[in-house]
Amino acid sequence: MKILVVGANGQLGQELKEVLKTGKAEIGEIDSSYKNAEIAYVDIDVLDITDKQKVDEFFNTSYDIVINCSAYTNVKAAETDYDNAYKVNALGVRNLALACKKMGAKLIHISTDYVFDGENQVPYTESDAPNPKTVYGKTKLAGELFALSFCKKTFIIRTSWLYGKYGKNFVYTMLNLGAINDCVNVVEDQIGTPTNANDLAFHILKIALTEEYGIYHVSGKGECSWKDFAETIMNLAGLNCKVKGILTEDYIDKVERPKYSVLDHSMLRVTVGDEMRDWKSAIKSFIGGLQ
Repeated sequence: MKILVVGANGQLGQELKEVLKTGKAEIGEIDSSYKNAEIAYVDIDVLDITDKQKVDEFFNTSYDIVINCSAYTNVKAAETDYDNAYKVNALGVRNLALACKKMGAKLIHISTDYVFDGENQVPYTESDAPNPKTVYGKTKLAGELFALSFCKKTFIIRTSWLYGKYGKNFVYTMLNLGAINDCVNVVEDQIGTPTNANDLAFHILKIALTEEYGIYHVSGKGECSWKDFAETIMNLAGLNCKVKGILTEDYIDKVERPKYSVLDHSMLRVTVGDEMRDWKSAIKSFIGGLQ
């Protein structure tokens, strides 16, 4: 089995590399078939997925599974940088999908809760109609559609509020701010679910071995506001920093974000099984591992 991880230097890409190297995630061991897999890890310095010619040239060898972790994720910057966001989040995915189709490879593409408008009051299912409000969400949805259109062996995995050991994320931001401030302002009227990258990596590798193609929601279980999440981080880390709730409209970043983006895991439950941890237990484990 030959596997290619694209965007390997990012938060999720590095988490996948560690799980594949050790053969296990925090919630369990991965399938033994990965032990003998030949795995290549690439990032933009080796493969620029927005360049179709370079993608075609790169795939002069065949892979069985391609996991695309690359993305333009700066939500605010995307609002004024549409073309670059579209190139990475949409055209890059199209290029990979066409290459996977040619090889007969499976494509696992990571997407986002931002494909929804946030107007729901109950968790979004995989069959709910997307209606993105941001450039980031619109370009990520375009990537989903390209993948599903051009490669029949496609898994779309939507996740939310991702954090992990590698790179920048909300958890590290709160830990850094909490260490030097008595109080921080955090939005309290956006509801979603934090997702531990280690848990996500485990489920990606479970899904990848199947032929249960389609759209999956894979996130932590439960729901909270950003303020709730921040308070939990401060408490678990033993930081004496108060978290003050503010409204989205009062936040310095005026980009419209989903007010409610909790994801229901229907596809996961009826296929490979949903072993995602509750967000509270996952962040407790994460913070404990840092201390």
